Amino acid sequence: MTALHHGDPAAFAADVLDEGPPEPEHDPGVASRRPTKTSAAGALIRDSTGRMLFVVPTYKSVLDIPGGMTEDDESPKAAAAREIREELGTDLALGRLLVVDWTPRNGVWRDCHQFVFDGGVLDGAVAHDPELESVVYLTLDEARPRIYPSLHRRLVLAVAAAESGSTRYAEFGREV
Repeated sequence: MTALHHGDPAAFAADVLDEGPPEPEHDPGVASRRPTKTSAAGALIRDSTGRMLFVVPTYKSVLDIPGGMTEDDESPKAAAAREIREELGTDLALGRLLVVDWTPRNGVWRDCHQFVFDGGVLDGAVAHDPELESVVYLTLDEARPRIYPSLHRRLVLAVAAAESGSTRYAEFGREV
């Protein structure tokens, strides 16, 4: 079963009850006419030498960080934990949020909020998902020609955020 959130289930259930009944539509159909924005979440995971963990997907020609798209009613942190469990076969204790990045529409993909959490240190990860060819540990410079430029910019921000203890906001990988 997919967790809807990342945290204490009893506290989450109490928070939902505290909100009261669902908000009614005062203008029938207004909710269905609103834009749908997607979100994705991943983790900055490094090995004990400081290299970053990248997944090698079978369905695209570039590397990515472990993570993926959120499902309906799923929080970004819960999605990152679920995707990491699926991709790497491990339950990773995700740390704090490092970056929130907005990316524009790209081909068939809607604009998206991208969340990067601190995944800590993990040595010797292997791919456990049939959608992955493998995983690789690379420095950011080594990875640069094999990742999207926006991901490179986002990861530069994530490293800076991890080192400074801050959280960064970006648009298409550029801090604003």
